[in-house]
Amino acid sequence: MGVVVEEKYNKLVSVITPAFNSARFIEETIQSVQNQTYPHWEMIIVDDCSTDETVKIIQEYATQDKRIKLIQLMENSGPAVARNTAIRNSRGRYIAFLDSDDQWLPKKLEKQLQFMEEKGIAFSFTKYRNVDENGVESGTIIEAPEVVSYSHLLKQNMIGCLTVMLDKTKVGNVEMVNIRSRQDYALWLSLCKKGFQAYGLQEVLAKYREVGNSLSSNKLKMAKQNWKLYREIEKLGFLKSSWYFLHYVYYKVRKYTS
Repeated sequence: MGVVVEEKYNKLVSVITPAFNSARFIEETIQSVQNQTYPHWEMIIVDDCSTDETVKIIQEYATQDKRIKLIQLMENSGPAVARNTAIRNSRGRYIAFLDSDDQWLPKKLEKQLQFMEEKGIAFSFTKYRNVDENGVESGTIIEAPEVVSYSHLLKQNMIGCLTVMLDKTKVGNVEMVNIRSRQDYALWLSLCKKGFQAYGLQEVLAKYREVGNSLSSNKLKMAKQNWKLYREIEKLGFLKSSWYFLHYVYYKVRKYTS
């Protein structure tokens, strides 16, 4: 019996989910994990002081499915703190990220775990599809390069957080920098800087929900955050930061004009 338990733990996937006022979407997110063909997972949802029905909905699911665990923060702290709290409380060898308004396709964990085990990969991600607030597919598929290194990643973040899976026995303990946005990008850069290349699984295995807010203001904020990331987190000089920032702008312009 001990051998069986150890084998399950060795392949346990801890799903890391921060939540804040996610009542509209959290059920679909949870259900997409419950519908996985791979059964050995735990879903750790950290609520960041929601003021809507988010906690009530999560509690209902957690009561019915013991693989779902709810942690409530005492004060609103942002997604980095929420994710780090979930990571610290995770038991699995593998961690996978899924935000509270996104979804996985049913074979996501099964196929990605097989991909990582067969190739001995520490850090992987997949293609994903954009959907609108109502879950209607836009037709846009975000591609996954076969392999991504640190220099590639500085030019463009092509890794969707909702698709990432890490093997903790290889990458060690990880946590995200406590910044309000781009904390996932900072973690990918940190891992690649340490020599862990990210490998892309060439299948669409997740759905990213594009929710509200002004697209133009988001673009400007994202650009500012990218510059701040280069200068303050990655500690790049002005010229090198400018070089990579020009690439960032180029890829964004090409994305929205193509």
